[in-house]
Amino acid sequence: QVQLVESGGGLVQAGGSLRLSCAVSGRIFSNWPMGWFRQAPGKERQFVAAISWSGETTYYEDSVKGRFTISRDNAKNTLYLQMNILKPEDTAVYYCNTWPSNSDYWGHGTQVTVSS
Repeated sequence: QVQLVESGGGLVQAGGSLRLSCAVSGRIFSNWPMGWFRQAPGKERQFVAAISWSGETTYYEDSVKGRFTISRDNAKNTLYLQMNILKPEDTAVYYCNTWPSNSDYWGHGTQVTVSS
């Protein structure tokens, strides 16, 4: 069974940093691209960043380019999202999933709140 467990969220001031982790169990991590997604209050869940299975190729939503870095460690079955220069508009629940996302894989996410 596939299980995705996000961690690392918290409350930070604008301009601060957080690193999110996604622990992956199952047989998807080394075989599929992975991504981070977020859902802000009153909005639909949206794409943030994606990474190929090898980690050599990454893609970012325009608003986070230059601030966020996605990475993965297949040996540890872990996906990461380093978030720098955080802005209030980054406030959301952050989720990991395959990319494109699989509706069966959504976990509980981790809350990121950025104050100004």
